[in-house]
Amino acid sequence: MTNTPVCNYEGSDYQTSFWDRGGREYEDRAEAIALERLLPARGRLLLELGAGAGRNTPRYTGYERIVLLDYSRTQLEQARARLGDSPRYIYVAADIYKLPFVNGLFDGATMIRTLHHMAEPAKALRQVHNVLCSPGANFILEYANKQNLKAILRYALRRQAWSPFTLEAVEFAALNFDFHPKAVRAWLTESGFTIGRTLTVSHLRIHLLKRLVPARALATLDGLLQFTGGLVQLTPSVFLSAETTGETPPAPAGTFFKCPECGRAPLEESPDSVACPACGRKYAFRDGIYNFKEPAS
Repeated sequence: MTNTPVCNYEGSDYQTSFWDRGGREYEDRAEAIALERLLPARGRLLLELGAGAGRNTPRYTGYERIVLLDYSRTQLEQARARLGDSPRYIYVAADIYKLPFVNGLFDGATMIRTLHHMAEPAKALRQVHNVLCSPGANFILEYANKQNLKAILRYALRRQAWSPFTLEAVEFAALNFDFHPKAVRAWLTESGFTIGRTLTVSHLRIHLLKRLVPARALATLDGLLQFTGGLVQLTPSVFLSAETTGETPPAPAGTFFKCPECGRAPLEESPDSVACPACGRKYAFRDGIYNFKEPAS
């Protein structure tokens, strides 16, 4: 376990209550447009960080295999029920601050609606860079934007105390953070990424508009506005693409997992667990899901 607090959706019906029945069809469609624009045409192995119940997983059509990673086992159970046991999908419960993968394993990664739960975002982004091969691996990141238009107006009207223009994060609820675009770009650069395209998303996240205008029409208009993200970021959600720099060669053939505690690889696999030959820890594999959050008893 890590000393860094982790937002845990264990036992949550987040997919149903927030997405399926929560009136977020417009946001979902707008995010799909942004992902389609930023995703590479093809890839070998994708790490989906904060995969949840697999809402976005079917959109990663260009990748041969996808690792769905989430801290919550029950979210992964929902994803598995949704997507099935295809060899294309690998389900892993793990702590993002201690990723259980060898360096250079992936040639792509996504983190959508996940960074805003990170108490130490820079630390998490360094972990992501470590498991991507470099140079040239693709990383798509979405983050909650502190400098959004609503926050600016509220601050101008003195209806909120914190400034949307300063670089520090604001925690608006427990383990829910908004970040300034300049801070996010600095963390990415310091972690070894070069930043590519930036798209602003959810320009029209206004309750009255969502009631009056069909979600498909709102998303289409949002798609036209997303291109302004290269100039200014004033929306509540920002998507960007980045590429790894540095020299991290692809992981050696036959290696995949490493011990999240001592870092040893490869691990020894059995039908119900993977074991570290160095420190002796075992991690359960049950019902199609690897559990690296804590050693098995």
